Amino acid sequence: MAQLRQDYDEFTKRQVQIIVIGPDNVDAFSEYWQNNKLPFTGIPDPHGVVLKLYGQEIKIFKFGRMPAQVIVDKKGIARFVHYGNSMSDIPSNEEILKLIDGLNMEEGVVE
Repeated sequence: MAQLRQDYDEFTKRQVQIIVIGPDNVDAFSEYWQNNKLPFTGIPDPHGVVLKLYGQEIKIFKFGRMPAQVIVDKKGIARFVHYGNSMSDIPSNEEILKLIDGLNMEEGVVE
């Protein structure tokens, strides 16, 4: 999430709303959000209901959920999905921003 915060202004320039869905309960999630002053929306999903809709895996031997990034367009269509095997293979902000720029060009959205 720190990675997303670093380029938050670049995302908002592109009319992107960042929504992070996490495995913690409401209290833990809220506390984390307040302590870290995150500028985007966070949704607690301790039972994995939301993320199961997007096919995110839970790896018991890795102690939890694998990271996933989903870009959903304004029509609600998932246009890009990345399911990670670890936290180290999350696409960089630069990669995600390039994807968003390409999608915006397809849809005629101007920065």
